[in-house]
Amino acid sequence: MAAYKGFLQLLRFVGSMFLIMLCFYQWDMSQEKRERIHQLQTLRKQLIRETCDGDKEAFSKGKHSLEDMSDNELKNLIVDDKHGVIYCYVPKVACTNWKRVMFVLNQSKPYHDPMSISADLVHRPKQVTLLNSFPRTEMKAKLKHYTKFLFVRHPYVRLISAYQDKFQRNDRYFYQNFARNILRLYGNQTDPPHTADEAFASGVRPSFYNFIQYLLDPQTEKTVPFEPHWRQMHRLCYPCLIEYDFIGHQETLQEDAEQLLMILKLEDEIKFPPSYENMTSLVSLFDWFREVPLEDRRKLYHLYEGDFRLFGYRKLLDG
Repeated sequence: MAAYKGFLQLLRFVGSMFLIMLCFYQWDMSQEKRERIHQLQTLRKQLIRETCDGDKEAFSKGKHSLEDMSDNELKNLIVDDKHGVIYCYVPKVACTNWKRVMFVLNQSKPYHDPMSISADLVHRPKQVTLLNSFPRTEMKAKLKHYTKFLFVRHPYVRLISAYQDKFQRNDRYFYQNFARNILRLYGNQTDPPHTADEAFASGVRPSFYNFIQYLLDPQTEKTVPFEPHWRQMHRLCYPCLIEYDFIGHQETLQEDAEQLLMILKLEDEIKFPPSYENMTSLVSLFDWFREVPLEDRRKLYHLYEGDFRLFGYRKLLDG
C-alpha cells in the first residue's frame, strides 16, 4: 500500500514537472515569436526610411510636411482618441475589419465582437473620426503622440482583389462610373449595356486585361486621381511624410494583428476578426496575368513601383 501511495506521489510530481516545463516552453515560444515580429517590424520601418531618403522627390511629390498636404489627402486616417491610435486604411487590405475594430473601440466597455458590426455601417460617412476633421495644430499633435499603423498587401494581388470585388460583381456604382467606360474604350463595346443589371444579365463585363489597360492609359489620371481601391498605397497613407509605428502585411494578417493589439495593450479586450479570404497564390497570380503582355506588365510595375519598393514586395511576372 505504501509503495502504491509512493507511486501516486511520483506520478503527481512528474505531472507537475511536465506542466511547469510545458508552461516554460510555451513562454519561450511566445517570447521568441514576439522577438521575431519585433525584428520584422524594425526591418519594415527601416526599409521605408531608407527608400524614402533615397528618393525623396519620387515619393513626396513636392510635399515635405503636414502643412503641404490638403485635407483631402488625409481622409484615410482614422483617429481613436480614447486609446491614442491612428489607422490609415487602404481599401482591399482588410480595411473593413480594421474599421470594425476602430468603431468598436470608440464604444463603451465591454467591447462588442467586431464581427457583430455590419460592413455597411463602418463604411458610412461620420461613423468613424477622421484626422482631417481636426484643426491643423491638433492633427500635428495627434500624429506626433498617437500610435500610427497601416496594413499593406502585394500590389498585384490587391489589384486582382479590387477587380474581383468591383467588376466581377453586380456593383451599380462601379459599373456606371468605371466599367461602362472601360468596356467602351478597351473592350470593343461601342454601346455597352446602360445598367449594371443589364450587363450582368447578359454576361458583359470588363476583362482583367481591360482593367489593366485602363490603369495604364495616360489619360486615366489626367481626368481624376485613381479611385482608392486601386490607388497606390503610398499615395493613400504617405509613409514618407508620416512615421508609422506599425506596418502590417495582409500576408501575415492574423499574426500582425495579434501583435499590434498587444502593443496597444488591448489583446484581452478585443480580438481581430479571423480572416477566411483565400490568399491569391503565386500560381493563380500568374494565371491572372497570363493575358497581359510582358510590356504592359513592365508598365504596370513602373506604375506601382513605389509600393513594391517601400513595402518590400517582389515584382514577379518579369515586370
